[in-house]
Amino acid sequence: MKLIECVPNFSEGRNMQIIKQITDVIEEVEGVRLLDVDPGKATNRTVVTFVGEPEAVCEAAFRAVSKACEVIDMSKHHGEHPRFGATDVCPLIPISGITMEETAKYARKLAQRIGEELKFPVYCYESAALTPQRRNLAEVRAGEYEGLKDKLAKPEWKPDFGPASFVPKTGAVAVGARNFLIAYNVNLNTTSTRRANAVAFDVREKGRKVKDAAGNESWQAGLLKAVKGIGWYIEEYGVAQVSLNLTDISATPWHVAFDTVCECAQKRGLRVTGSELVGLVPLQAMLDAGRYFLEKQQRSTGIPDSEIIKIAVRTMGLDELTPFDPQQKIIEYKMGGKATGKLAGMTLKAFADETLSESPAPGGGSVSAYMGAMGIALAGMVANLSAHKPGWDARWKEFSDWAQKAKAIQTELVNMVDEDTNAFNKIMEAFGLPKETAEEKATRKAAITAATKYAIAVPLKVMQLCADSMPIIKAMAETGNPNSVSDAGVGALAARSGVMGAWLNVKINAAGLDDKEYVTQVLKEGADIVEKAQAAEKEILTIVVKKI
Repeated sequence: MKLIECVPNFSEGRNMQIIKQITDVIEEVEGVRLLDVDPGKATNRTVVTFVGEPEAVCEAAFRAVSKACEVIDMSKHHGEHPRFGATDVCPLIPISGITMEETAKYARKLAQRIGEELKFPVYCYESAALTPQRRNLAEVRAGEYEGLKDKLAKPEWKPDFGPASFVPKTGAVAVGARNFLIAYNVNLNTTSTRRANAVAFDVREKGRKVKDAAGNESWQAGLLKAVKGIGWYIEEYGVAQVSLNLTDISATPWHVAFDTVCECAQKRGLRVTGSELVGLVPLQAMLDAGRYFLEKQQRSTGIPDSEIIKIAVRTMGLDELTPFDPQQKIIEYKMGGKATGKLAGMTLKAFADETLSESPAPGGGSVSAYMGAMGIALAGMVANLSAHKPGWDARWKEFSDWAQKAKAIQTELVNMVDEDTNAFNKIMEAFGLPKETAEEKATRKAAITAATKYAIAVPLKVMQLCADSMPIIKAMAETGNPNSVSDAGVGALAARSGVMGAWLNVKINAAGLDDKEYVTQVLKEGADIVEKAQAAEKEILTIVVKKI
């Protein structure tokens, strides 16, 4: 499925009734999911985030822009943020299954519709720009609303779509296609806008104007690539902020931006007290930030995502001004794309009770995957305990790397708990297909074969993952914290049990398959894994018993 995100910024951040009228028309469009509504009183601006398939998103965006024209009067607007229209900007962002070039085409099509049907000036920017001079939003919006009338009179600033006439109530809109942008404010222990601006000029790519001895002006570049920034004072919170737009987080990750602002603020006698995320952030950016700060502390990064996220939130003070809820602020969590499966999301007791019930699933395959997940989890625990062991500080990175490998395998095995049950359900669905006609029988037979092969492939993968755990478990038995060597031993027992349990599922599913060549190949592969896993278990237990 092609998915794009739209993040329009509306010039109203105080009247929630007006904001709701705009978001209501977005939610009316089928196939669009509203992820976030982030109003700002001081900026008098609301950032809205929604996702969906391209056509649906463009329809929702058009309706939102149209409604903003009705309910927002730019002639009465005042706020801290640069702006030149009721809908100030309306960027489209590729999320999955779609290229930037395709997204830019949708943006231009949307811009054309807005200009022709709503009849006010529309500019295209960034990847949707029709000329290189209009790629930069700051250039497009220069002069803001107050200078828009004079700007429209200049031939070089004729709108890309819509009339070249000033519409006082509506202003203009910039429609673009861009990479994921993080809007991010860093809080300072000052009320001075001038000092906040000084820090912003230190870090932003554009930098600041400087004069040489002869009085000639030039631009002195700032420290961070793909970063825009200004300083402002937020009366609502009584603090000045360095307000940043991170336009390419691969060039400047947001944790690097935070650290750089901290360093520049300190040099100017200021201190960063926290920060504020506007809108949503990708999960990977949050995890990268947490790992970065853990590594600075020489702590293991092979811990659950939830703990990594907590480190990022605490270190950057993301909850200083308002509560920070990862489920609401991380885009994948908000979309539900990273939701835990039905079985994996259960409590231990609920999973055990569901297994005990008369339902045939979860069965031995799911339980085998979970045994394997617990086995490698124990190895990861030993690695984390070793990374933090007093006197072992020089080895923290070694054990952190082992813990990360363990975590990766554990994540896959936990996913396989539900996938084994899904595979069983596919077989049941295939057997339930009609079989009255010759064509129906052929279709049913093909479906049963495909479902059976999948039901073999899933436990075979569980076997391989459990076997892949053994070198990590062995390393922890040999070199890990000696006080936890028994945990490594239990990990080996669980991993071997995961292999053997999944092996039984491979064999019972293979028994009913007509494709004998495939069955022979699979059984040989499975038998090899069993042999290696059993040998590895024996080696590990020998090490464990000797150390005990």
